[in-house]
Amino acid sequence: MRKAFITTGLIFSVSVLFAQEPLDAIRYSWLTPQGTARAQAIGGAVSALGGDITALYTNPAGLGLYKTSELVLTPGFTFSNDKASYRGSTATDNKSSFNYGPMGVVWGIPSYKAGSKWKNVSIGLAISKTANFNNNTYVSGENNQSSYSEKYLDQLISGNATNPDDAALDYPYGASLGLNTYLLDPTYDSDNNLTGYASNASVATGLKQQQIINTKGGVSEFSIGVGANYNDVFYFGGSININTLKYIRNSSFRETDATNNADNDFNYFVADDYLRTDGTGASINIGIIIKPVDALRVGLNFHSPSWYSFKDTYYSSLTTDTENYEGEKSQSSLDLNDGYSGEYTYRYKTPMRLGAGLAYVFGSQADVSSQKGFITADVEYVSYKNNAFNTQDNTNQADKDYFTDLNNTIDDVFKSAVNFRLGGELKFETVMVRAGFGYYGNPYSNNYFGNEPGDITNASRMNISGGLGWRNKGMFVDLAYIHQIIKDAYYPYRLDEGVFNAAKLSNTVGNILLTVGFKF
Repeated sequence: MRKAFITTGLIFSVSVLFAQEPLDAIRYSWLTPQGTARAQAIGGAVSALGGDITALYTNPAGLGLYKTSELVLTPGFTFSNDKASYRGSTATDNKSSFNYGPMGVVWGIPSYKAGSKWKNVSIGLAISKTANFNNNTYVSGENNQSSYSEKYLDQLISGNATNPDDAALDYPYGASLGLNTYLLDPTYDSDNNLTGYASNASVATGLKQQQIINTKGGVSEFSIGVGANYNDVFYFGGSININTLKYIRNSSFRETDATNNADNDFNYFVADDYLRTDGTGASINIGIIIKPVDALRVGLNFHSPSWYSFKDTYYSSLTTDTENYEGEKSQSSLDLNDGYSGEYTYRYKTPMRLGAGLAYVFGSQADVSSQKGFITADVEYVSYKNNAFNTQDNTNQADKDYFTDLNNTIDDVFKSAVNFRLGGELKFETVMVRAGFGYYGNPYSNNYFGNEPGDITNASRMNISGGLGWRNKGMFVDLAYIHQIIKDAYYPYRLDEGVFNAAKLSNTVGNILLTVGFKF
């Protein structure tokens, strides 16, 4: 007979417990480039410009334009306002956090060999936060078509759960919690034979659904690179990048009976999920900048995929109130795992990136102090279909099959996108005025949100930026504000059968960056 609470540690479960999904891939790859306040103020369009420590993360050939050495610090502050539309209702939330851009040093080393066409070599190293996951999302709406609890039913069906007592143990991060708190019940025919499982959530009379998601963390990237100047015409560079990723997600999904009926065996449930992902990865960037004439610069760069090793730590809990049926019951996956969180390690690969840029500098090229400004533009190609997850345990065929299916899904629901960045600067002796724009294309194919009404597939990220700079006597200070407009969508839950809906996200993010540098 099924029990409400089971504390045995002898749990059977499949290896992939807190399953990855396509949106995990986009979270780690659909990123806007970070940089110094100067680079961000001009929209991040620095692939052909060079002469900024941001070149480590964009086009390392830009290091070759350094004639001197410099130390750079870039603290920042980020604040976001998030709006989510779900089943005709709109909810808002906000969050703020400290941030930072590149902090490091570049050494410019001139050539001391008389007559050499290799004019100088520059070495740079820096650390920067290249992704910021700090965010709050609040989703709310009414639903009379499906329940979040139906995903637990899908789990029982796909697992061929023919014994309710076993099922109360076998799915400690989902369906077992539903069975043990009486959100789910086994169903029987007149001969007491099991016919399946059913949810006690009152879908037919309507459900009020709410989800609160709090995320924290980011990606810190340490880069070391070298750039070289050949005859003041060709600039070559490369960098090695070590990434450290931390992503923490707390999700709370609540469903409440939309009626005032206190005797229909359902009042509410709250499903809480915790996930922490820690990872380390590595990649390389290479590039070239060409000056066919003094005023014009052409840049080309290649970013290899980042190869990550990830570890997930996770647990879940469920509280259900079935009124006069069994009242309020609570259970956690920790109860079913002798107090231990779940853990799983796996691998992930981001897509490669190809970029090109043009920059035109106004004023004397021989005398930097006489330059009057510049205009610069970048274009970048990214194939999000090339995101991929893989198991670290090559002996487990079930895991290998799971990731094969996941990668096939990624190939189906994502597509290639083109990103564009444009910026410029006007220079007034020691003071500079800057502005920029960036557009990051939709990574989703119609197969991902294709069954949803409305234009959900029109996802994009757009940056509008501006800033000021001051340079004098070996010191410089730059200030930038970047206003980011994000259109995106996600599914609060997905079902193998039945109706489920996407939440449209319309977010604005403000970033303030201050860069202070010293030349030596």
